[in-house]
Amino acid sequence: MLVSSKTFDDAGVYRLDRHRALVQTVDFFTPIVDDPFSYGQIAAANSLSDIYAMGGRPLTALNIIGFPEDLVRPRTVSSILRGGLAKAAEVGCVIIGGHSIRNPEPIYGLAVTGLVDTRRVTTNANARPGDLLVLTKPLGTGIATTAIKRGMASRALQKSVIGLMSQINTVGAELAELGLVRAATDVTGYGLIGHLISLCRASGVSADIDPAAVPIVSYEIHELVNLGCVPQGSRDNLNGATVLVDWGRTDEMCKILLSDAQTSGGLLLCIAEPNLGDALRVLRKAHASSTAVVGRIVPRRRRRPLICMTE
Repeated sequence: MLVSSKTFDDAGVYRLDRHRALVQTVDFFTPIVDDPFSYGQIAAANSLSDIYAMGGRPLTALNIIGFPEDLVRPRTVSSILRGGLAKAAEVGCVIIGGHSIRNPEPIYGLAVTGLVDTRRVTTNANARPGDLLVLTKPLGTGIATTAIKRGMASRALQKSVIGLMSQINTVGAELAELGLVRAATDVTGYGLIGHLISLCRASGVSADIDPAAVPIVSYEIHELVNLGCVPQGSRDNLNGATVLVDWGRTDEMCKILLSDAQTSGGLLLCIAEPNLGDALRVLRKAHASSTAVVGRIVPRRRRRPLICMTE
């Protein structure tokens, strides 16, 4: 076993031979949008991206689905599965079966197996002082999906966010294979701050974040936050991070965005400064939603919070 759950990585890694290892992960969640096909796409993209976050490429996947038989029609279940199948096919991953159960509310996701070069595994535990932090998708999807559920999101925001969450982070494998990324994690339920805390702990480092450099999905997100449209998970993330983060003069809006619980978020990449230009070119060629440099890894602070905000 090369990577276990000890480092809070996105997937486990098991060596097959000198150069190859299996990458395995599982993820599923309840619906976050109304359209079943889109829900299937988002859930599958979220699961598949865990393999790419480790520098691997998915090979096979198993469907995991649960639903209340008396409330969800077979046609709806079929649409969810077709959405997942479409995303898996997009990256050459074969869905070879799965399992369904009765459940009080719908759940869907994938158990995915991939392959990675043992020399190119990208984990939480290899960040080094001086590495730059690059974010590949803007933040705010947790707030946006909460607004969708409450009927508060504009049609434009819904379309934008569904498209964003349906994107698979395939570029993670390419960057790893080119040796351009030192460490990485995807940004999902624990928000950017929560996932960065795990990365810093696993690597024995600290980090500085520039709040002004962090991209957001839409300025409509600000209005939604002001209306109180913040998921409880994001509030919990913020409360849990307080003792480990020196927020400085960061305003409440920015704190919420940095703690926002993402669904199928982007990658947070640790890139050595000499490799930044090449890495950004790869990201732009792959049409990454963001190429923002949002901070830097610094030596471990002993008497200060793990993460500090810069002005």
